[in-house]
Amino acid sequence: MRFSQAISEGDGISVIVDVADADAARAAASQGAEAVAIERAISDLRDVTELPVLWRTSGSPSEAVLAGADAWVISVEAAGEDGDWLARQHAEALELGLDCVVEVRSEEQLELALERLDPEILLFSLGEEDDADALRHALDLLPDLPAGKLAVAEVPVSDREQVIELERAGVDAVIVGARNVAELVGDAPPPV
Repeated sequence: MRFSQAISEGDGISVIVDVADADAARAAASQGAEAVAIERAISDLRDVTELPVLWRTSGSPSEAVLAGADAWVISVEAAGEDGDWLARQHAEALELGLDCVVEVRSEEQLELALERLDPEILLFSLGEEDDADALRHALDLLPDLPAGKLAVAEVPVSDREQVIELERAGVDAVIVGARNVAELVGDAPPPV
């Protein structure tokens, strides 16, 4: 299943779990996660989960493909003033069959991403802001997102209520750290 399909189908918000090893990926799948995010290649990942994989580290789209990823994050901030680099990287990811997730941290970056790339999936990543500010900032960016786009938030969430708040605001998925995600998913996880 494609990453975009996993986060857009079904009822409610999808939980994507940031994992560092195969055991964490297996646990995330058994607890109801709909995708996993990785920052480095994990051996045996495809042996333990069929969940879509989001590659979230610097490097090229081809590195993401070699790591077994289904989707790749490209940061508008990393492009700096080089909008052509951003467009080339986005095109390469799509050419390789990856879902391209465009990371933005501000209204200006969101505007640039929409103008230059018109991406299907946007990641609202708010870095080092404290929990309440990051959540509020992500919610403030949502009204600027055109209809039909998928929104992923990377904000610290500590309970199901925060996940529900993101869902009500129109966020399609949230990235969380590896832990017991069953409490964030809400429903009983599907049998594996």
